[in-house]
Amino acid sequence: MRLKPTLKRNLPERDVLRLGDLANWRFEGTPLAVLGHPVKHSVSPEMHNAALRELAVRNPAFKDWHYFKFDIEPERLREALDLLYENRFKGLNLTVPHKILAAQWIEAAEPEVRLSGACNTLLWTENGYRGYNTDLYGMTRAIEESFALKLQGRQVLLIGAGGAARAAAVACLTHEVGALHLTNRTREKLDLLVEELAGIRADIPISIHPLTGAFSIASPNLIVINATSLGLKESDPAPAVLWGLHPATKVLDMIYNPSKTALLKQAESLGMRTANGLPMLVFQGERSFKIWTKNSPSVETMFRAAVDGLAE
Repeated sequence: MRLKPTLKRNLPERDVLRLGDLANWRFEGTPLAVLGHPVKHSVSPEMHNAALRELAVRNPAFKDWHYFKFDIEPERLREALDLLYENRFKGLNLTVPHKILAAQWIEAAEPEVRLSGACNTLLWTENGYRGYNTDLYGMTRAIEESFALKLQGRQVLLIGAGGAARAAAVACLTHEVGALHLTNRTREKLDLLVEELAGIRADIPISIHPLTGAFSIASPNLIVINATSLGLKESDPAPAVLWGLHPATKVLDMIYNPSKTALLKQAESLGMRTANGLPMLVFQGERSFKIWTKNSPSVETMFRAAVDGLAE
């Protein structure tokens, strides 16, 4: 049964709304939402609504806030953003494939949007939506919490050359990694990424590696980050071969569902420490929540709600 937007109570987190649901929007509260295509798998509503319920206990002003999810085709994103703004959606999260599209239209509130070319968080203002990129914060915090280390001075091997990879690369450069190693299935996209990164930190070496075979990187301070979508399906192979790397290598896969991709299984078999993308999702959500509400949520509450959402 589709959620009726006129309801104020008993709003299921897992219902997927569409553009047509905005035509006669009558929600009597402060709406937030995530937009994607597809978006059915997203646990952001469970995560944010749990944090909102907890915040409302401390501050009743938030008792009528609710976070929805909308499946919006990329060719209708501009139309959707106009309708969402008219209906005063206080905050939005954007996921694949909308982050890069939105960055072309939205006023950037911080340099990370321009540097990464991607925007994943919007805040309603009197002059239109303002754009943020909380993915950079989410990734760096995930690495810090999962591996108890900082990016500074580390070598990073980044797999991928799309929007997620560009944001990850910008985070690595702005956090002063020792060296950035790039690899991708398509060389043309890799060359374009290198061009886009030029000038951010000219003192940090960037190298390109072939994706086939083992990598010739022997550093024990290496972090591998998978920023591709290869692994979303249980049947997907690992996007790279890790067996030539130092066993002290740390491996972060941005994918969080499934919780253990072929890449992470391979890394664990080699004795490497691993983390999936769930901490990154939670930490980027933490910063988005603070942008919208001006309150810091409980990361533990958000993490627990996300885990519960994945288990359903």
